[in-house]
Amino acid sequence: MYDFTPMIDSITGYLNGVFTPFWAGLISMVMLGVVLLTVYAVLGLYLVFAERKICARMQNRLGPNRVGPFGLFQTIADLIKLLLKELIFIKNADNFLFNIAPFIVIIASIMAIGSIPFAKGLQAIDLNIGVLYILAISSMGVIGILIAGWASNSKYSVIGAMRSGAQVISYELSVGLALLCIIVYAGSMQFSEIIASQEDGWWIFKGHIPAFIAFVIYLIAGTAETNRGPFDLAEAESELTAGFHTEYSGIKFAFFFLAEYMNMFVIAAIATTLFLGGWLPFHLFQWAGFNHVMDYIPPVFWFFAKTAFVIYLMMWFKWTFPRLRIDQLLALEWKYLLPINLINLILISFLTLMQWHF
Repeated sequence: MYDFTPMIDSITGYLNGVFTPFWAGLISMVMLGVVLLTVYAVLGLYLVFAERKICARMQNRLGPNRVGPFGLFQTIADLIKLLLKELIFIKNADNFLFNIAPFIVIIASIMAIGSIPFAKGLQAIDLNIGVLYILAISSMGVIGILIAGWASNSKYSVIGAMRSGAQVISYELSVGLALLCIIVYAGSMQFSEIIASQEDGWWIFKGHIPAFIAFVIYLIAGTAETNRGPFDLAEAESELTAGFHTEYSGIKFAFFFLAEYMNMFVIAAIATTLFLGGWLPFHLFQWAGFNHVMDYIPPVFWFFAKTAFVIYLMMWFKWTFPRLRIDQLLALEWKYLLPINLINLILISFLTLMQWHF
């Protein structure tokens, strides 16, 4: 019912009719970049506010409630404060690498958002290797973290960066294998085709218990990959001050802070797309009336509602479980999640081969 492809095609056709192909392509890319950056900034500010409110609720507090109605403008005030803060230059630091590291982290998360489908026809690019692209681009963020820790000339930053590198590289295996389970089911790495394969049911439901196991493993590994609690060993305040970004201040610190929340959004958006049907509405078997009503709800709402649910689960993890030790964190991945994932992948491959899924 809601298809944004004609609207996008009409805008592209208008630009091609008025400008030369070069200028039409350039203007369309600039417009797309502005939209993505706007979405990025708004989502980042909202996620910071949402976590502060959810954390306060779980700790029986009020959270931000002074700046604006219900504290809605508190994160904007915090952003202005960070923009106006002095940038501290670290003695004996590698200035070039120290300054470029925050940009590597934030550019990686922006590029990842570009391939996520918010609705039918509403995505920057629909690659035929979308899942592989997301895994490749999101793994680039750890390069910025390692560079930041090494270039800061601080033992706390180096230890935090090494922990983060070991953690992200380890848990990427479980994230990739969990997504591979759904790729085996859907038979494609293209996001639009994976969503189309769920028109008769989301994979978390019609993929039987193995699909649910893959979802749980993905959620745990995704939370660890974003360096969020209870897996935030890279930012252990009691041991490492602030970890890899200890020496950063002002807007450079804000980049790291914002990228963490947007990486969380990317992890949740991928879970929504592969496991929860993406922007598809919720349907109940043969209940035609109920399903028809659900179809009237815009797909963008469905996408963000499902993504918000996954983000809430990740925040729930952080404010419920105590922080793990580094040996416990790595043992969880190599001794438990990875073997379970491999067995689960073999089982899903067998179910797909026998066509025993719904």
